Amino acid sequence: MTTTTALRLEEITAKNLKAALAIRVRPDQEFAVTPVAHSLAEAYVHAGTAWPRLIMDGDRAVGFLMAFLDIDWHEDGGSVIRSGLWRLNIAAEEQGKGYGRFAVRAVAEELRRRGTRELWVTWHPGDHGPENFYLTLGFHKTTETAEEESVGVLPLP
Repeated sequence: MTTTTALRLEEITAKNLKAALAIRVRPDQEFAVTPVAHSLAEAYVHAGTAWPRLIMDGDRAVGFLMAFLDIDWHEDGGSVIRSGLWRLNIAAEEQGKGYGRFAVRAVAEELRRRGTRELWVTWHPGDHGPENFYLTLGFHKTTETAEEESVGVLPLP
């Protein structure tokens, strides 16, 4: 486990783009998470709702996350508006060191700052998927699915 004093989120810029693009999860996890390059393309297209960040430990890029902010969950004109964690990629060699937990806490803090009361997440089910990780952090699995993914929610008191 790493200390959180050197951990921070950085906006993706020309200066750190190569480091962001170099983030790769373990091969057995590739089914469950979209590559960073694809996520950054989506962030560009969804500039008003995507919040991409590089996870840094000192001067080392150890992961990537992308939150979604106030999206129209059902794409029906706004009957349900949600914010949450869209993507989380922790570099294969950096897993198990607390970076994922830090990332979820950082997104929760950002959403609280924005006045949001729940953090939503989806995940691919499967043996090497992140379900246990999210449940351990306090997410509650709902009965919903989104594009064949499980949906979880974490209350933000």
